[in-house]
Amino acid sequence: MGQIKDILRTMEYGPAPESNTDVQAWLDANNQGFGHFINGKFTSIEGRDLIAVMNPANGSPLGKVVHGTTADVDAAVKAARAAFGKWSVLPGHERAKYLYAIARHIQKRERFFSVLETMDNGKPIRETRDIDIPLVARHFYHHAGWAEMVETEFEGYSPVGVCGQVIPWNFPLLMLAWKVAPALAAGNTVVLKPAELTPLTAIAFAEICHEVGLPAGVVNIVHGDGTTGAAICGHKDVDKVAFTGSTEVGRIIREQIAGSEKKLSLELGGKSPFIVFEDADIDGAIEGVVDAIWFNQGEVCCAGSRILVQEGIAERFYNKLRKRMETLRVGDPLDKTMDIGALVSPGQLKRVTSLVEKGKTEGGTLWQAPGKLPAKGNFFAPAFFTDVDPASTVCEVEIFGPVATTTTFRTPDEAIALANNTKYGLAASIWSENINLALDMAARVKAGVVWINSTNLLDAGAGFGGYRESGFGREGGREGLYEYLTADWEKRLPLAKAEQPLKLSAAPDGDAKVAQGGSIDRTAKNYVGGKQARPDGGYSYSVLGKGGQIVGHAGIGNRKDIRNAVEAATKAGGWGSATAHNRAQVLYYLGENLDARRAEFEALLVESTGVSAKAAAEEFDTALRRIFYYAAQADKYDGAVHATKSRHVTLAMNEPFGIVGIVCPDENPLLSFVSLVLPAVSMGNRVVVVPSARHPLLATNLYQVLDTSDVPGGVINIITGERDVLAKTLAEHDEVDAIWYIGSKEGSAMVERASCGNLKTTWVSNGRQRDWLGGKAQGKEYLRRAVQVKNIWVPYGE
Repeated sequence: MGQIKDILRTMEYGPAPESNTDVQAWLDANNQGFGHFINGKFTSIEGRDLIAVMNPANGSPLGKVVHGTTADVDAAVKAARAAFGKWSVLPGHERAKYLYAIARHIQKRERFFSVLETMDNGKPIRETRDIDIPLVARHFYHHAGWAEMVETEFEGYSPVGVCGQVIPWNFPLLMLAWKVAPALAAGNTVVLKPAELTPLTAIAFAEICHEVGLPAGVVNIVHGDGTTGAAICGHKDVDKVAFTGSTEVGRIIREQIAGSEKKLSLELGGKSPFIVFEDADIDGAIEGVVDAIWFNQGEVCCAGSRILVQEGIAERFYNKLRKRMETLRVGDPLDKTMDIGALVSPGQLKRVTSLVEKGKTEGGTLWQAPGKLPAKGNFFAPAFFTDVDPASTVCEVEIFGPVATTTTFRTPDEAIALANNTKYGLAASIWSENINLALDMAARVKAGVVWINSTNLLDAGAGFGGYRESGFGREGGREGLYEYLTADWEKRLPLAKAEQPLKLSAAPDGDAKVAQGGSIDRTAKNYVGGKQARPDGGYSYSVLGKGGQIVGHAGIGNRKDIRNAVEAATKAGGWGSATAHNRAQVLYYLGENLDARRAEFEALLVESTGVSAKAAAEEFDTALRRIFYYAAQADKYDGAVHATKSRHVTLAMNEPFGIVGIVCPDENPLLSFVSLVLPAVSMGNRVVVVPSARHPLLATNLYQVLDTSDVPGGVINIITGERDVLAKTLAEHDEVDAIWYIGSKEGSAMVERASCGNLKTTWVSNGRQRDWLGGKAQGKEYLRRAVQVKNIWVPYGE
């Protein structure tokens, strides 16, 4: 043993191993393997195929778990369905007691869970002990509180039902807590599949559930690989799917369950920017990089893997970063002195190594920490690239290892252009002593979570989730609980009657007559960028009204018309950054101008749809009130300040999606158009609308009202034509950020499937009939669907 005086001189670490005696004894006691946890009991392993679980740090076996089959999934879902009836009607206080008990029991065994997680996953004991497991307990405490309040705070909402949940291997127990805690708090039951590489803490958690007396079937855990996960997601009796993992698999799940009416939330990949300005605390930012990309071996979806540094400090920053990187210790994750542990598997090590070699081949300069790595295990030394092009592989692909890329910028505008130059949008970290600059950047970066002068801060009290191909939905906070609830009015909607298919023909209709007093020249054009535009194809169709008479003609829009409308909507981006007060004024003015043309629209409703004058007046009055309602909500549908564990003001900001495609039904053609378009534009979105194909003139006659109401060109674009053809084009368009579709069940499935390209948010009716004249056709659910929540963490106090 070295002398104390020598240790003080060199400041070298000695070994500080964490005992794993209790965990090893638990593993030895179950060395035959672990079964599934179904209906409150562990299943038999006799005669079953088993998956070996290996220690990433040394390659030694830890245990075995049963490989789940379709029959296992069926049994788990059946148990969850049977338990749902009683669990969902249990008073919130009673559910809260179970969640509180789980939190307490996890706290009592924090060290056991920390050691088990480290052995199973390969991350350092300091991280599991100080971050992961305390956060697990925090999630159950926090959601015990939501269970107490869900009946009053979410009045008019009910639990979804049976939730199928598939979690990744990078934060095994924490991801379990993120999904199980809110599901149970809301009154749902769960079938969860852990990653096949890291199932052990989920098994120990199941034992906790049994220990606290959680009713059988409320939580079920089924082990297996991707085929088992697919069986859970696609099961006909699963009502909600929650997935965390790769964007590629998220896309597969979206397509797999399209049209099933299952609720879906996806937390997917990321390539998050870490932006450092010249006025930043450089030493603080260097430590931020350590936490951003070398935390958890870089196996973090929100890792700050793209470091953007302002030119004036770049060389100094890189020099400091190299020196700090060289001090990081890589080795046995059970050693409390280690900073970086092992990657989760040989396969992951191979992937990281391959991508790094690709980066070097493409001209990047790799800086990697020196030192000898352990002979056994999946270890990779921390590293970062310089001299890389923004279009290079390592700048675009999620490496999921302890490797960052660096790029310089000159101005804030250039920094934003580089930061948003990615298909992802999960997180961002901004470093500046100028709070005005930092908040301006936070507003402009396309990411669901933004940390200012900090990074990788996570808490149950704040929502987490991404924009664009990083998925949709949120986990944590109030916004996260909505993912496990359904609006009662929407759940109770009846199925619509089967529609008579409408085939649009450009040929003259010699059998139809022009309506009395009508004019054959009433030919409506598309409305694009604030101007009337002829359809690209040059075709129009006869619009039939009361008695089958021709009341006018409308254009048959095509793919190019949609493209032109999306381009116009893109140019109108200033609408989203306008103040809510200014948007409200425009919408009030729109209502005033529409009211001035009451007689025209009421007459057109009668002529087009055949309703009575009284019914037309009722529809017009309701549409007018709805415009004023959303004008009022424009500056009143607020975000929130979340109460998180750390000393931060965590701002939950409601942000518009950007461009929303809206496909309207035939019923109440004026009112349904207003009911869908107004909430979207009031929240700052621009829309491309496909109005009723049977009654398009109610929408096209709004052109002049929009023109005289100061609605900026491109905010509302109208393309007439065949509903599902245009809906498919909107769903497939990568610049459309969300789509709302009211139509058939088959059309709803098509829209969800076609949206997989950029994983846009969808809201479809699944062939269910809405009462557009009723109070449930407006309200906060429409506003909530029109925004995505960005959580901005701002340092506050000490």
